[in-house]
Amino acid sequence: MPIALLLEKYMKIKNLFKPDNWWLLILIGIISWMIYVIFSNPEYNKAFNFILPGLSITFLSTIISFVIALFLGLISGIGRISNNKIASTISRTYIEFIRGVPVLILIFTIAFVVVVRGAEFFNINNGNVPMLVRAIIALSVFYGAYIAEVFRAGIESVPVGQREGGASLGLTDRQVMRFIVLPQAFRNMLPALGNDFISMMKDSSLLSVLAVEDLTYRGRLYSGSTFRFAETYLVLTVLYLIITLILSGLQRRLEKRLESK
Repeated sequence: MPIALLLEKYMKIKNLFKPDNWWLLILIGIISWMIYVIFSNPEYNKAFNFILPGLSITFLSTIISFVIALFLGLISGIGRISNNKIASTISRTYIEFIRGVPVLILIFTIAFVVVVRGAEFFNINNGNVPMLVRAIIALSVFYGAYIAEVFRAGIESVPVGQREGGASLGLTDRQVMRFIVLPQAFRNMLPALGNDFISMMKDSSLLSVLAVEDLTYRGRLYSGSTFRFAETYLVLTVLYLIITLILSGLQRRLEKRLESK
């Protein structure tokens, strides 16, 4: 192995032990201990094997909800700064209304009120609407309001001169927004969007109140049937902690790549 490569790896390892990174080393130690307990203790291992299948529902609900929330946030964010008073009023009403309601209350309201009334209106059997669909709608509507403010701030952070330059080239307002403003705004919005995605993933645990079989619901099932609360909640803690740290690391790497371009 070349000496330069060895030196590079040595410096990376040395930097890892700097005081600024002690928090990471402590977390790695805690997670390592948790993983050891899970795989060395039969009772913890049983809990882990029962809960783990819920990971697919956790990610599925989070990803679908985030994509829908991005769309709602984009439309609402643009509407929020629009010169059209109707669009601006509708967007602000949506944003302020949703931001004023706790997420758990909103989940119940959408699942057991809005969806039920909507099913009656369209003459659909309410029982045919899966709880997972209701949960995704609730999570999307809730985070759409917060992401709308991220889009608004990101769009407003782009200098006015950029829009004027696009207009001078004969581009329409829609083309200026699509090809000039949004690509630049995205760089500014990325940290906030990444944080919202991670927060949404953690808040997806609230969907267990609708009997959506995510990690938390399967944990509740296991603890309720075995009364092994310590095993259940240690497994849930380590799973959510690992997911959050991995997503945070990926977000930081993506930000650095965009900054280097």
